[in-house]
Amino acid sequence: MMKYLQKLGRSLMLPVAVLPAAAILMGIGYWLDHDGWGSGNVIAAFLIKAGASIIDHIPILFAVGVALGMSKEKDGSSALSGLVAFLVVTTMLSTDTVALLQGVDVENVNAAFVKIDNAFIGILSGLIAAWMYNRFSHVKLPDFLAFFSGKRLVPMMSALMMLIVSVPLFFVWPIVFGGLVSFGEGISSLGAAGAGLYGFFNRLLIPTGLHHALNNVFWFDTIGINDIGNFWASSGVKGVTGMYQAGFFPIMMFGLPAAGLAMYHTAKTKRKKQAASLMLAAGFASFFTGVTEPLEFAFMFLAPALYVVHAALTGLSLFIAATFQWTAGFGFSAGFIDFFLSLRIPIANMPLMLVVQGLGFAVIYYFLFRFLIVKFNLKTPGREDETDEANEDTTTASNDQFADLASKIYDGLGGNANIVAVDYCATRLRVEVNHMDQVDQKAIKATGVPGIHIVGPESIQIIIGTNVQFVADEVEKIRKNR
Repeated sequence: MMKYLQKLGRSLMLPVAVLPAAAILMGIGYWLDHDGWGSGNVIAAFLIKAGASIIDHIPILFAVGVALGMSKEKDGSSALSGLVAFLVVTTMLSTDTVALLQGVDVENVNAAFVKIDNAFIGILSGLIAAWMYNRFSHVKLPDFLAFFSGKRLVPMMSALMMLIVSVPLFFVWPIVFGGLVSFGEGISSLGAAGAGLYGFFNRLLIPTGLHHALNNVFWFDTIGINDIGNFWASSGVKGVTGMYQAGFFPIMMFGLPAAGLAMYHTAKTKRKKQAASLMLAAGFASFFTGVTEPLEFAFMFLAPALYVVHAALTGLSLFIAATFQWTAGFGFSAGFIDFFLSLRIPIANMPLMLVVQGLGFAVIYYFLFRFLIVKFNLKTPGREDETDEANEDTTTASNDQFADLASKIYDGLGGNANIVAVDYCATRLRVEVNHMDQVDQKAIKATGVPGIHIVGPESIQIIIGTNVQFVADEVEKIRKNR
């Protein structure tokens, strides 16, 4: 199960890598036009919409990325199937369709279906699409249906499977969503302890998208709390209004970026550059805009125990801020932009103490994350098993050199007669062969590759470096043309 979750985490790296830039665009736009969200500033509107085009479609990105990453072959039809699966389930369980099925007006449809296009559904769609690809991509149908054989069959089977999955979701999803709303209403009377519980479950539910159910209870006017609206209207009780927002600032501005630094420092030496590029961009997005998904999804599946620790620390942060009645608020998220803007709101209470609290949490996050990662050998970004021995690139950006290297490796592997399948990870060319004794390891090593790793009687890995994709592409070209 742990290996499966780690593979899922790696599959999410492709869509996650897109998010920091989008978050920064939205944050800058929101800063330029805080009150109008683009309605009063053309540049702000452009930046907000540009960033939102990605941020608002995270579930779709996850569906495509997971389908591609979890399939045995990194083929475009698996990604297309992930998109198809997501479109089917979100259309079948949209408010319009549910209203039609139930014979009621749209406004009477359960509020749970408004949030059906969430990260959990995206990941579920990707997993099912990958399953369908692995099962049906090589199936041969009778001659009169031959056009739909193999990879063309996968999107259709994915659509059919999501129709089946939509049936239990139709009944289960409103129960789960409604249960969380009731839970939120129950803990709202617990004061600072309730704020802490809310913070814990808010983070814990991020992978499923069900945190929106809790947010509706505390942030908006579902049961009369309306924490965001009352804070920005400066109405309510000073030191109390904003208690369900304030504790997020120390986490998003300080804690998570410090966690990113810890993950960078514990990354394998030969993969630090890759880890640094992701953690720097994601950490800046978290601090500046309060968008934490790039950092959280970078480790929540690779090291789920570490994510539970993060959720607990978030709950602790909200509890501390609520206990001492340090308050600030946000309209977008708990990043520097909103923190700076909330300083001018009269009802904000000792907001600068959240900075002090944040510095403390930065220390806690850094040393606790670093200790846990090293102590339990957690597979955070840059520490994955399959790239432990990978060396830095020995190839250049020349297509001719990639083609030349691929040709020599191809011949050393024994050519089409011996090569069964070719795949690649972050730095390694993964090859399945018919007979290992037909592989000329000396010839492959003579190309200057950093190393060769035999992982089974019919499986060999050739360490290329971070340009492995281009070598793998050239190998595939050779296989098709010979």
